[in-house]
Amino acid sequence: MRFTSTTSSDGVTEQFFTLDEIPGVLWTPDGASGTRPLILLGHGGRQHKTAPGTVARARRYAAEGFAVVAIDAPHHGDRPQSEEFGRIAAALRAGTAAGEDPGALVADMHGHLAGRAVADWRAVLTAVQRLDRVGAGPVGYCGLSMGCGLGIPLLVAEPRIRAAVLGLLGVHGLAEDAARITVPVRFVVQWDDRLVPRDQSLALYDALASPEKTLYANPGNHGDVPSFELDDSLRFFTRHLG
Repeated sequence: MRFTSTTSSDGVTEQFFTLDEIPGVLWTPDGASGTRPLILLGHGGRQHKTAPGTVARARRYAAEGFAVVAIDAPHHGDRPQSEEFGRIAAALRAGTAAGEDPGALVADMHGHLAGRAVADWRAVLTAVQRLDRVGAGPVGYCGLSMGCGLGIPLLVAEPRIRAAVLGLLGVHGLAEDAARITVPVRFVVQWDDRLVPRDQSLALYDALASPEKTLYANPGNHGDVPSFELDDSLRFFTRHLG
């Protein structure tokens, strides 16, 4: 892991890094030392590791004592985009514009990304936990929309993750993996989501095998998640990660 820049503001240290070809950011409380809980942040589709919502969430978690890391998903942010991914993304945009149910198209895209994304996250998690100011403490994952689509297979593959915030996604292509998830889950649904039909979101929630899972439904479209959800997710991670 090679750190390329370090800045500090409002009690939070932000460090950009690369691990092999994976670009990422680590946020920690200023002067952090010793083991602490770590939260992995998965960004949404067509976003990146420093999208405003990702940074705001990361800084809030870090200000409360967590270490937080975000990386660019494959073919996003500072990572090169392949021609194949470009074709898949174009098909998704065209299908959505034509009024098709985007669920299957979104599942195809996430399936194309998931194998590499899971490997990237596991490598970054191992590297970050070797840092003295993070250590091998409890780990959580937070990912909505595409972050959920890539996070569900990650939770299946990675036993170090002990709790997750998921949602804003339907069940297409994820039912089998969801049935293998048993960690506590906070699941977010936008009741008037025009991108993800409500019944598909509820089906994904229902497929999760977690004995402790809670559904949080709010009015509004896909991007209208209320600001208080951040506070609630912080309490969720504090309860399950310490």
